Amino acid sequence: MKALILNSGMGKRMGTLTSEHPKCMTEIDEHETIISRQLKQLQQCEITELVITTGLFDKVLIDYCYSLNLPLNYTFVNNPIYDRTNYIYSIYLARDYIYDDIVLLHGDLVFEISVLLDILKQNNSCMAVSSTIPLPPKDFKAAIKNGLIEKIGIEFFDNALAAQPLYKINKSDWKVWLDRIITYCESGQVSCYAENAFNEVSDKCLIYTMDFADRLCGEIDTPDDLAVIKERLKNL
Repeated sequence: MKALILNSGMGKRMGTLTSEHPKCMTEIDEHETIISRQLKQLQQCEITELVITTGLFDKVLIDYCYSLNLPLNYTFVNNPIYDRTNYIYSIYLARDYIYDDIVLLHGDLVFEISVLLDILKQNNSCMAVSSTIPLPPKDFKAAIKNGLIEKIGIEFFDNALAAQPLYKINKSDWKVWLDRIITYCESGQVSCYAENAFNEVSDKCLIYTMDFADRLCGEIDTPDDLAVIKERLKNL
């Protein structure tokens, strides 16, 4: 199994906190960044093959990952037009390295190790969702039908759960989704979410829910998000 970590975004909403490095390198406590925490958690779960997409501050991120001296094998894939595309295109650029069972996550996601462990325990492909968190107005939601995720996006509210971009996807399901991502990008659709491609093949790419309920699993998009997550980490 490989991990695919998406880090090609510009992190504009973080203001000066991302003026010299990518958002994933934001400090979440005195000795930890978002990505250093992610990498250590993946290592703890014995996932050592990592594909990391990059954009702005490409070299800064690469040097930082190696400086952590973790026993991990990295493949870095740069998106040279990160400012004009969404992460669907970064996945497309990484396509030759990810025909495997994968853990897919965004580089600005902070989660408890138990959430990752529970994701990995599932036999089926799955996505992290919460049955207790109120539906966010502007963030990902997963619309559920017959126990499977039918649609993922910010616009779905009916029969939906709050969702976070942390997936475990079996190779057969991932091939279906990745093939549609490739079709999207080769037809010039490079500014949407990768989940737009999933929504067209959800009847063949079978992704179930993994309920993390009230446990910590959330993205850091703004300084306010950072403050909330720092406080939650103190209480773990």
